[in-house]
Amino acid sequence: MAAQTEVKANPNMPNHLETATLDGKNKVLGFWLFLGAETVLFACLFGTYLALRNQTLGGPDGQELFDLKLVAAATAILLTSSLTSVLAMMKMNQLNYKAMQLWLGITVLLGASFLGLEIYEFIHYVHEGHTFMSSAFGSSFYALVGTHGAHVTFGIVWISTLMIQAAKRGITKETAPKLFVSSLYWHFIDVVWVFIFSLVYLLGKVG
Repeated sequence: MAAQTEVKANPNMPNHLETATLDGKNKVLGFWLFLGAETVLFACLFGTYLALRNQTLGGPDGQELFDLKLVAAATAILLTSSLTSVLAMMKMNQLNYKAMQLWLGITVLLGASFLGLEIYEFIHYVHEGHTFMSSAFGSSFYALVGTHGAHVTFGIVWISTLMIQAAKRGITKETAPKLFVSSLYWHFIDVVWVFIFSLVYLLGKVG
C-alpha cells in the first residue's frame, strides 16, 4: 500500500496538496468561515469571564488559586504541539508519509499531555472549593477553559481519526485538505489558549 512506505515527491505535483482541487479549496474556505463562528463563541465566553471574574462570593479568587508554573508548562506543551503540526503539514506536502504520521502522532501526544495537566488543575481547584456552582467567577471560568478543553479533546480525536484514514489511503488530493483543516483547527485552539493564559491566568494572578 502507498501509505505504508515513504512516498517520493513528484515534481509534477502541486506544492500545496490541500488546495490542488476545487473541492479542497472549498473545504479550506468553508473551514475559515467555521473558525470565524468559533471566534465569536470564544469572544462571548471571554467577555463573560472578564465581567464576572471578581464575583467570587467570598470564595478563592485567581490570586489564591492559579499556579502559573503548572499553567506555563501546559502552555509550552500546547504551543510545541502547534509547531509539530506545522512540521506534519510540511511533510505532507513533501509526500513524506512516515514523517507526517510521526509529527501528527507527537501532536496528539502533546495535546493529551496538555489535557492531563488541565484535568489535574481542575481537580485541585475543586478541592479548594472552586467549582462551577461556587460563584459567578467559577461558572465563567469553567465555561471558558472547559470549552477550550473540549475543543482540544475533539482535535485529538479528529487528528487521530485522520491518521488512521491516511494509513489506509496515503497522502492524496482527497486526504490532504482534511489533514490541512485539522491543522488549522489545532492552531486556532492554540491561539485561543494564548488569550486564556494572558487574560485568565496572568491577569488573575496580578489581580
